[in-house]
Amino acid sequence: MAVCQPAYEDFRRQRLEENKKRMEDLNLTMLSQTLRNASPKPSPVKSGKPRVVRKEAGLVKVRRSSRVANKPAPIYKEAVVEYVERPRSYKRRSLLNRVYASDEARSYAIEKANEVQSNLEPEFPSFVKPMLQSHVTGGFWLGLPVQFSKLNLPRHDATVTLVDENGDEYPTVYLAQKTGLSGGWRGFSLAHDLVDGDALVFQLVKATIFKVFIIRASGLESEDDLDVGPKRINAGTFNGLVCHPFHGY
Repeated sequence: MAVCQPAYEDFRRQRLEENKKRMEDLNLTMLSQTLRNASPKPSPVKSGKPRVVRKEAGLVKVRRSSRVANKPAPIYKEAVVEYVERPRSYKRRSLLNRVYASDEARSYAIEKANEVQSNLEPEFPSFVKPMLQSHVTGGFWLGLPVQFSKLNLPRHDATVTLVDENGDEYPTVYLAQKTGLSGGWRGFSLAHDLVDGDALVFQLVKATIFKVFIIRASGLESEDDLDVGPKRINAGTFNGLVCHPFHGY
């Protein structure tokens, strides 16, 4: 490496002298100087006037349309919006507090519901519907018997009213394609504390009006409890109850 260093420096010095001589022959040094002197001088930057922020002494009158010029000007002021909780017509049911009926209680409620149905007027079509968890919690969807719905209910979506034994009415949404009750059924279920295992008797007293009888899966010890609350018929104490014709409609 020490031997090659002087040879490289000599070669580099020789190339620099050749390039310098070539530039002098082409007169490039004088040409660059001439171009530098001939280029126009850049124009000085104009100094702008400082921006003056004017402070207004008062409010500026808002320009108004001629159509409302004669009317009093609106007054704008902050309004405090208070949150008002919307009252609920029914209580929520916790899914953690579900009631599961035993097979014996479920069968007994269905048996007593069939007895109630057998005592109804034959001119009014009816059916028995046992309650499941999907009917009384969560989704709150009540599917009706398909054959019954096709023979007796409208073929289009309609409002079907449920009437309990106190005469209270509960409008529900009947979906014809799905043959079931959707909106409004939840309110009826919660208002009557329906639970898994209860059995309901639906009696169609008019085109879109059901009379509903509730038979509880939980047994009571005395027949006096038949008149407690919204006249619930209890499966444990039902004993030959005769359902008289319903003349409300």
